Amino acid sequence: MTKPGVPKRHLPTSPFKVPETPAPKLFAVGDRVTHDMYGLGRVIGVEDGVAVLVDFGSSQERIPSPYSRMTVLGGR
Repeated sequence: MTKPGVPKRHLPTSPFKVPETPAPKLFAVGDRVTHDMYGLGRVIGVEDGVAVLVDFGSSQERIPSPYSRMTVLGGR
């Protein structure tokens, strides 16, 4: 079992660029989403920065942050 990757700190004297941290995904109640494992769904609850509750039709799932496998559908 391995530990989750922790971002390495950047040294000021390093010749490499500072790694960019991606902006956290934000979801709102009512957003239509797609998940790699569960498919299409609608957000029915949001725990700020912690998790999102999504209704996928056949089941309701609590998806914890980071939401790497879930994206919002449509333009926002």
